[in-house]
Amino acid sequence: MTSAEPLPSLEDESMVPLLQANGVGRVFPTAAGPVTALDAVSLEVRPGELLVVRGRSGSGKTTLLNVLGGLDTPTSGTVTLGTLDLTTASEAQLVAARRTRIGFVFQAFGLIPVLSAAENVEVPLRLLGVDPVERDARVAELLDRVGLSGHAAQRPAELSGGQQQRVGIARALAARPQVLLADEPTGQLDSVTGAAMMDLLVELVHDSGVAAVVTTHDPILMARADRVVELHDGRTVPRRRGAHVRE
Repeated sequence: MTSAEPLPSLEDESMVPLLQANGVGRVFPTAAGPVTALDAVSLEVRPGELLVVRGRSGSGKTTLLNVLGGLDTPTSGTVTLGTLDLTTASEAQLVAARRTRIGFVFQAFGLIPVLSAAENVEVPLRLLGVDPVERDARVAELLDRVGLSGHAAQRPAELSGGQQQRVGIARALAARPQVLLADEPTGQLDSVTGAAMMDLLVELVHDSGVAAVVTTHDPILMARADRVVELHDGRTVPRRRGAHVRE
């Protein structure tokens, strides 16, 4: 993080949304003409809340996560992280936000093959220059939390799909982010392992107070969410889940 361009603080904002999208649109130019991936999308996520974005393949879910995470810039609208406007932030501010305030979980796990489970989890902490003693303690804490204390030295190829995704979740939480973005985190897992993975995510989100957005096309997983938003052709349609929805 650069001292010249500090990020606005998110302290004392536990009662307001941590992440907001307001009228977000994303249009991609193509040889055949413009393609609208997102159309006037608005949503918000509060601390300790897990929001599921449900939609078919091609509905714009991944594009939405990229915009929410500062990996892509919307064509219209705004995305704010606390008091930081990600749509107008400098590249230095975006890099700092992604390293310290936003955690990413990927469908294909995204682990570094030559590194052990523990080494994969500690990558974000190394980038932040965290003291080795503190780093080791944080890695051990997270691996224990996701049930992989006995697999710290194993490389990704030696782990099952579910175990690899648990490492991915631990890595995403290593820097204690305020926001967690997960793109189809159960997409490559069987139904039983996928359900267990969502249960773990819900537990971690509620216990840590992180604001989470998880995309999926699996309706079974919606039952684990606090709120569900459906994405159709780049537009959002909110749905309520009775007792699963927080006011």
